[in-house]
Amino acid sequence: MSVAKSEGGFSFWIFVISGMLYTIIDIETTGNGLKGNCITEISMFKFDGEQIVDEFTSLVNPNAPIPYYITSLTGIDDGMVKNAPTFAEIADKVLDFTKDGIFIAHSVNFDYGVIKEEFRRIGIDFVRKKLCTVRLSRKLVPGFQSYSLGKLCSSLDIPLQNRHRARGDAHATVLLFQLLLGKADAAELIQKSLNARSQEAVLPPHLPKSVVNNIPQEAGIYYFKNTKGEIIYVGKSKNLKKRVLGHFYDKSEKELKLCRETADISFETTGSELVALLKESAEIKKHYPRYNSAQKKPLSRFAIFSYEDRNGILHLAFNRLKHAPNPLKLFYNITDCRNYLSHLCEQHGLCPKYCHLTSETICSDPVGGNCSGICTGKLKSTAYNLKVEAAIAHINDTSENSYLLREKGRHTGEQAFVFLERGQYRVDGFIDREVDIHHWQDIEAFLIPQKNTPETQRIVESFLPKYGPQHFILLEGRFEIGDTQTSETLTIF
Repeated sequence: MSVAKSEGGFSFWIFVISGMLYTIIDIETTGNGLKGNCITEISMFKFDGEQIVDEFTSLVNPNAPIPYYITSLTGIDDGMVKNAPTFAEIADKVLDFTKDGIFIAHSVNFDYGVIKEEFRRIGIDFVRKKLCTVRLSRKLVPGFQSYSLGKLCSSLDIPLQNRHRARGDAHATVLLFQLLLGKADAAELIQKSLNARSQEAVLPPHLPKSVVNNIPQEAGIYYFKNTKGEIIYVGKSKNLKKRVLGHFYDKSEKELKLCRETADISFETTGSELVALLKESAEIKKHYPRYNSAQKKPLSRFAIFSYEDRNGILHLAFNRLKHAPNPLKLFYNITDCRNYLSHLCEQHGLCPKYCHLTSETICSDPVGGNCSGICTGKLKSTAYNLKVEAAIAHINDTSENSYLLREKGRHTGEQAFVFLERGQYRVDGFIDREVDIHHWQDIEAFLIPQKNTPETQRIVESFLPKYGPQHFILLEGRFEIGDTQTSETLTIF
């Protein structure tokens, strides 16, 4: 039904969906992240679309200290909640109060998430349909610079008393929601938002659904941006839409904070996961987004190296890069480093003891049974050192290889390529599939120079074993990248 109202000298229409009740809620918390965030105050108003029909407000004992900065914001301290009921003691009241209504809050996923977690701690699954007044406001009263409750109420002349206290904020949200109900498209928008397939309830409050609808189910990189257009997170995926939606369903504190700030998402398709990973790494280094923790810290690197002991025996060993003189080969985790050396030891008949793969004085169980007896004195150091030198030559030979990798393009008529010069990521690009590639000049116009980093090195090395002969392109000729010059043909391993 619809009811005519008059307020402030003008008339508007309130559209009330028949039989629908709304529970408008605000909470104050200890602010310790979602899992440790405990409620210190809760206020709930039952609203029938025209008037408030019931109210419940209470301080809550969080059974945890309230941080000073929270007290400074809300005025709620440990003494105020000392004799207040715990959430478990008011849980039945909250369940009963909300059971027949739509759960509404300003940035609803925060309030709903904290309350759901409080119920989870006492063994109750809390599920309610929900609406967000931030999302509704952005669509029904567009054009404001900020949609925080305080600034929105100020812009719309909505009285807001006792800011950052549960009752004051909840009551202001009631008045805001009442105003939103008076907009012509409100009923239709609310019905769509409550549709289980609409995904409106899980989207960030500032993010238009149309932005998410435009994201394809393809490989690529994506950028989360705040209301100022600043990039706050960069990610990659083989399926962009699925990965982006995954952020919204993740209830970790980091994801909740990221989603609350997200107002826009842009993307770039890459065709393949490898190109997406490489571009993601480059973009993180370029923009240094606040919510990207990976690839900001230096990677731990390990290396295989050789040395000669006092008896003239050559050793192969592994350690952190800073403790490895004249490294022969780099790795980005200790397991890969040790496994590679173990394989090398077996392949060349080296002694596990002199490759530092065992602490035994004599090899009781040589790797692959290939130890020639240097540890028992059966083999002289001169003969053994020749084996070690052959292993070192093998490392150097494989490290000198260069590859042009063929990958999927961004559409069926295109292919991507990634060039590795002696294992170093140097260029990438996209080219039409109809172009025959035999010579460097065939792709020279499409080259996009890239910076090799420890992260891109790790990415490339993790992908190389996955490729078959069809992924490699053998080229003739030579070309220059910066101050380096690539020789006539590429070696394919």
